[in-house]
Amino acid sequence: MYRQQILDHYKNPRNYGELEDPDIEHVGENPMCGDTIKMFVELADDGDTIERVRFVGDGCAISQASASMLSGELHGKSLETVEAMDRDDVADMLGVELSPMRIKCAVLAEKVAQDAIAIHKGEADPVETTTE
Repeated sequence: MYRQQILDHYKNPRNYGELEDPDIEHVGENPMCGDTIKMFVELADDGDTIERVRFVGDGCAISQASASMLSGELHGKSLETVEAMDRDDVADMLGVELSPMRIKCAVLAEKVAQDAIAIHKGEADPVETTTE
């Protein structure tokens, strides 16, 4: 069911771990299956470009591989670019067809990143992200 790339990112996640003193930090979960992801973002001096992304989490292969892959994709992107991402961007990144139940696992990292940015900008309250 999973492509080799997804299994590789799941078994050997990239950018795994925490950042000291991140500019942006947020946690989210998928209560349906127990996936959890916490993202840490360091911004460049311009305050808009993502310099570094790290994450920690626990969950299924899709959620953790998606977080690993997305952490690499976000480097160098503007906050506005990340806010404009949608589930199709994540599905394309993963390269597999996902059922409605699995898409929630796949987009968790994206939702955590987008909610973190909204909180950072003062556009949202700092509550935990959920994908229900």
